[in-house]
Amino acid sequence: MTGAARKDLIAAYKERPTIAGVFAVICTATGQTWVGQSRHIDTQQNGLWFALKQGTSPFASLQQAWKAHTPEDFRFEQLDRLSPDLSDMARKDELKKRASLWANRLQADLI
Repeated sequence: MTGAARKDLIAAYKERPTIAGVFAVICTATGQTWVGQSRHIDTQQNGLWFALKQGTSPFASLQQAWKAHTPEDFRFEQLDRLSPDLSDMARKDELKKRASLWANRLQADLI
């Protein structure tokens, strides 16, 4: 790949719209569920799994469950995606509202 082609690919990646949304992490061994929100739902799992594997997740109960089980015991699900047309303030409020709704619905811990 040439330098120009690589620069074009990087520019296209940066220009793609980001989708905010609500996600769940489910431990299939125990049924325990965590619900979170993300400004970048499409890439959230990668960052979350990386932190869990490194033992540096800020979510203590999720990190403890990760240590007690294998990575294969965990599943990541996108529960809700927001319209990219929302303003930043509306997106922030809507993410909180929907995360709380999903946590109640699934009887899950909010992360």
